[in-house]
Amino acid sequence: MLRVIIADDHPIVRIGQRVVIEAGGKCKVVGEADGPDELLRLLSTVACDVLVTDFAMPGGQQADGYGLLGLLRRQYPALPVILVTMFANVATLRASFAHGARAIVAKSASARELPIAINAVIKGETFASECLRVQLVSAGPGDQLQQPQLSSKEREVVRMLASGMTVSQIAARVNRSISTISKQKSTAMSRLCISTDVDLFAYARSCGMVP
Repeated sequence: MLRVIIADDHPIVRIGQRVVIEAGGKCKVVGEADGPDELLRLLSTVACDVLVTDFAMPGGQQADGYGLLGLLRRQYPALPVILVTMFANVATLRASFAHGARAIVAKSASARELPIAINAVIKGETFASECLRVQLVSAGPGDQLQQPQLSSKEREVVRMLASGMTVSQIAARVNRSISTISKQKSTAMSRLCISTDVDLFAYARSCGMVP
């Protein structure tokens, strides 16, 4: 019987995941956490074979997103981590694999794909939801596990945008033209394969650019 710990800040999501995970009779959920702090306490006291965790669980002292993934990889290098996320874009996929995730499941597809992901990571394989694989193909060739790289100026613009500043305010702050800032924003979004401001802000927060 595979021992699974699940982490999500929404109780209804954890209930659904428990049902899906235990339905086949091969897995048992041995612990649940509602955030990064509780998850780390749980992992220190309860043995498990697979971790299924949300990507964005704000609150507490420990960072979520890529910060949490990096910590898990350092403290529990042999533990397969399955990331369940609603930030379904190429940037999240590539960066999450680069930070140690073994599988990434879109929340919209978790009910049918979570058992498949668990089977994959136990065999030492990686897994990504079908909708994410389609996006990777559309994004073109390249190292699919390599985190997208932004220039220092592009990263600066993304950080300021995510902190609530407008393009005009950023241009005035860094003494560059509005058109230059707009171009750097567009280039950053293109590198990250992100098409909306909402996804860009979510990416910035998950990378620790803003609190």
